[in-house]
Amino acid sequence: MSSQVHFIAIGGSAMHNLAIALHQQGFDVTGSDDEIFEPSRSRLERLGLMPDKLGWDPFRIHSGLSAVILGMHARLDNPELKRAQELGIPVFSYPSYFYERTKDKTRVVIGGSHGKTTITSMIVHVLRKVGVDFDYLVGAQLEGFDCMVKLSDRSKVAIIEGDEYLASALEPVPKFHLYKPDIALISGIAWDHINVFKTFDSYVDQFRLFIAAIEPGGKLVYCKEDAEVKAISEDKSVTAQRVGYGIPKHRIENGMTILETSAGDVPLQVFGKHNLQNLEGARHVCHMLGIGDAEFNGAIASFTGAAKRLERIGGNDQRMVFKDFAHSPSKLKATVQAVREQFPGRQLIACMELHTYSSLSENFLDQYAGCMDEADRAIVFYDPHAVQLKRLPPIPPERIQRAFARPDVQVMNDPIAVIGAVRADRKEEAVLLMMSSGNFGGLDLQALSEAFIA
Repeated sequence: MSSQVHFIAIGGSAMHNLAIALHQQGFDVTGSDDEIFEPSRSRLERLGLMPDKLGWDPFRIHSGLSAVILGMHARLDNPELKRAQELGIPVFSYPSYFYERTKDKTRVVIGGSHGKTTITSMIVHVLRKVGVDFDYLVGAQLEGFDCMVKLSDRSKVAIIEGDEYLASALEPVPKFHLYKPDIALISGIAWDHINVFKTFDSYVDQFRLFIAAIEPGGKLVYCKEDAEVKAISEDKSVTAQRVGYGIPKHRIENGMTILETSAGDVPLQVFGKHNLQNLEGARHVCHMLGIGDAEFNGAIASFTGAAKRLERIGGNDQRMVFKDFAHSPSKLKATVQAVREQFPGRQLIACMELHTYSSLSENFLDQYAGCMDEADRAIVFYDPHAVQLKRLPPIPPERIQRAFARPDVQVMNDPIAVIGAVRADRKEEAVLLMMSSGNFGGLDLQALSEAFIA
């Protein structure tokens, strides 16, 4: 494989990380996009990988390219894609390219509607701590890593976060179908991406196909506490070697979760039922990669969590502020529950943003019923501009209150008003939880945190 690669839609989260990884390997990398946002823009600029101008230009495509990597954002009529096809240059989605580069390695693929970033991050953290050389592809920024994709010729293992969203316009299949795992993990199934998978059954089918893609002689690690995961993993058609996992033995003391193991207590820096399940799944995968429990426990004790996943952004002895990427109903419910269990005696104020296509869709809203019941106060924010951009009809506040099945939920669409709302009636001992895959209309969460704690 020669070393000139062009990225169509280079600005995407995984796309720009893969571009950086190839650049670091010595590849000659070029790219194009019609819009590039932060942090992709700064990271590409710093390495001289930012396109000289935005937009598509077929003259960027030439016969000297060994591969073109097509992002999901690019359509089938993209002029650069058409030119690559005319010249007979191999075109890959980023998952199919990553598979091509790791097909002779042990591929570990972490799938699931929730928890996959955290589990992948836990495995990556442990492998790094114990000195294993590995390739990886992760969706979130991790502490101590400058790039979230790594490819090398030396490593024997590849750790991959397996997203179920579609790979590209040329390969309109879930990304995790393309990696062909030797070790697969499924953490949980809760209907997501309703703009692509119109029914819950069609969504669950994607996980059945993921299991079917496991290499002969491969292994399946699955969360047996999730009814859907248990049903498809324990089906008699599954030929992979199976290992189920649940919640490990633990206790909570003064807001800290302590793992109780046969070799003694392991104090953790993460908390919540789902995080404990994630940890147990990660432990089984690491065991399959030759890492014993003593090594695993020693390493996992210093894991502070994936970025934006129950991340503490401020606090003192009385008040704390966490942010989380939660946006789908199941994630929302699990995150609120985790904070409630960890701080049972404190007032819990939960604020979430309706931001994704699914969450802003009239026919999906009712899935949120009861999701924030564990919170003492619930606030739902949405940006009218985001609704317009997604070409969806406006949502009246009373429709949102009805969807959450909670008449006291505060519905807001002004980011500044959110700061006042979270401070109103807060108690001496309180926890604020901010949940979104967006940015609350540009709200400065650090400033909000300081205002809440003050």
